[in-house]
Amino acid sequence: MDTQKFALGKQNLILIGIAFVVIIIGFALMAGPGSTPEHYNPDIFSFRRIVLAPGIAFVGFVFMIYAIMKKSK
Repeated sequence: MDTQKFALGKQNLILIGIAFVVIIIGFALMAGPGSTPEHYNPDIFSFRRIVLAPGIAFVGFVFMIYAIMKKSK
């Protein structure tokens, strides 16, 4: 029986999984209640939702590219 090789190694798949979790954390930090015309919510302009969460998601996407491009030994 001939075994097939995957395009990515085990280490690449682990790194992709870590990057995926970091991206999900970034998007989860962006989530929260919105602001309606009847009730203004100043939390939509918080540091966490405007700066921190998009930065974490961006780092996750960059790490995902690294995880895909990394050469296995």
